[in-house]
Amino acid sequence: MRLLCLLVVAALALSACDMVQVYQAQIDQATRALESARTDAERAAALADRGRGYSDKGRLSFLRKQIDRAEYIRLFELAIADHDRSVALAPADAQIYLQRGLSYYDRAAQVSDVDADHRPWFDAARADFTAAIQKDPGLTTAHDYLGLVDEQTDRIDEAIADYTRVMALDPRLGKSRLADVYCNRGQARLGAKKIELAQADFEKSVEYAGPSDGCSCEPYGPLAYIYIDATGQYDKGWDLVRRARGSGHWIAPEYLDKLEKATGRRS
Repeated sequence: MRLLCLLVVAALALSACDMVQVYQAQIDQATRALESARTDAERAAALADRGRGYSDKGRLSFLRKQIDRAEYIRLFELAIADHDRSVALAPADAQIYLQRGLSYYDRAAQVSDVDADHRPWFDAARADFTAAIQKDPGLTTAHDYLGLVDEQTDRIDEAIADYTRVMALDPRLGKSRLADVYCNRGQARLGAKKIELAQADFEKSVEYAGPSDGCSCEPYGPLAYIYIDATGQYDKGWDLVRRARGSGHWIAPEYLDKLEKATGRRS
């Protein structure tokens, strides 16, 4: 859900600015920077920036159906060639690995109809984010994207550990990620009729969740179902109502009606 909301925001932004042209300008500027670079560090930075430009241009152009699969692959190969040269020039630079990891992640997570199997790209992204963290343990973005890769490849326990480290570096982002990953796993467990495990996950999601932003996975509704419909834990249902009201979340009126009828209490 969060990714969908981000894509909607990005789509709206495109009405004011043609991002394909922006990415081409990035490629051109990075090419000029590469030509004028005097040190390996400068060359590596320019190559990494141009690699990201090729990757972003290819991704967006393909999603817009402005290019075909073959042209996307050509641009992606140019991106990785630049990233590989960048890594060779600056093997100790965490940012260089991060940038290549982001390009791998974009192909794995955001481009469909190119690959039948996205796992190789997730694996490559995971390796680069891990390398970036090894070189700079305080690199929040690398921890965050490692968590996204782990979450999207069903390494949920690893994702929780990744986002816990994100929370130590960026509490707001880390809490948001943890709230979502617990909520999403809770949804899967609820669908599999694993009620107790789902309840535990939704409660962890509530622990980390801030006010609802309309994009996050929402744990309060499923918890209301568990406490009121599935298990009849009405005291916990009332406690959930109290917590929802105190944190800016919403409980469907039908659950309040059921609570009132079952307990004789008024909300």
